Amino acid sequence: MALLTILDETASGSILHRLELEISQEMLTVRELIARRVHYEVAAYNERQSGVFQGLVQPTESEKVLNGYRLRPQHLIDAEQQVYRALEAFQQNGFFVLVNERQVESLEEEVWLGSGATASFLKLTPLVGG
Repeated sequence: MALLTILDETASGSILHRLELEISQEMLTVRELIARRVHYEVAAYNERQSGVFQGLVQPTESEKVLNGYRLRPQHLIDAEQQVYRALEAFQQNGFFVLVNERQVESLEEEVWLGSGATASFLKLTPLVGG
């Protein structure tokens, strides 16, 4: 079983968040990679049900705070809804995914996630003003 390092980065290369995920298959589609990451984040949050949710996309009924999203106390996050929102955000260029330092273009693209692999998620910040 390989250990995949997942990084949330800024456009300038600063690392905002890091997690490690066990992956039993060496090849996955980008869709499966995003879904596994989101399921992991939601399960971790729902287990502790406190603090700030540091996930790929903002859950419904949450407030954006400095290092993530704050939800009402005792509020469970729906993993399938979060996966849907994440896949939609990817398709609308809400974030880019780099696997082993190469940008992936499609949800159906297969990527290698064997030992030593990294997946970087670069979230885009919309410009304000104008």
